[in-house]
Amino acid sequence: MLKHFLPDQHVKTIFEITPEILKEQGIKGIITDLDNTLVEWDRPHATPKLIEWFEGMRRSGILVTIVSNNIELRVKSFSEPLEIPFIFQARKPMGRAFKKALGQMGLEKNETVVIGDQLLTDVLGGNRSGFHTILVVPVAKTDGVITRFNRQIERRILNWFRKKGMLNWED
Repeated sequence: MLKHFLPDQHVKTIFEITPEILKEQGIKGIITDLDNTLVEWDRPHATPKLIEWFEGMRRSGILVTIVSNNIELRVKSFSEPLEIPFIFQARKPMGRAFKKALGQMGLEKNETVVIGDQLLTDVLGGNRSGFHTILVVPVAKTDGVITRFNRQIERRILNWFRKKGMLNWED
């Protein structure tokens, strides 16, 4: 069961994930979390660097869908100006939103990656649904109340993986 919390990949920032790397792996789509994955949880809009990242994906033909547990207003106000499809109140780690995003993109699981900053929502949900998962170091050092609780559990899981020699990265 704990292996469901182990991401397939780990990166320090979303910007380490390039269209070239994804295309080499046969990836045509990204399902990504929003808060603390793309921007700080309290930043309302994309940064110029993130807008360029999205544009690079678009130019390369890689589809992006934002899947967030946050409320409609937050996700919509971030995604719509960028013309990026989104799913709000996703209830991750449940698989329904991942399946919906995949259907909207018209892709197969083996053509899609799930990117997020949390083991208990993004990685667990992506792994249980059969996707390649990429864990990103959180953009901000602060979190909302529920996420702070999740981070305590995540630290314990990551420490267990380290003791077992299952992690090959440093925080």
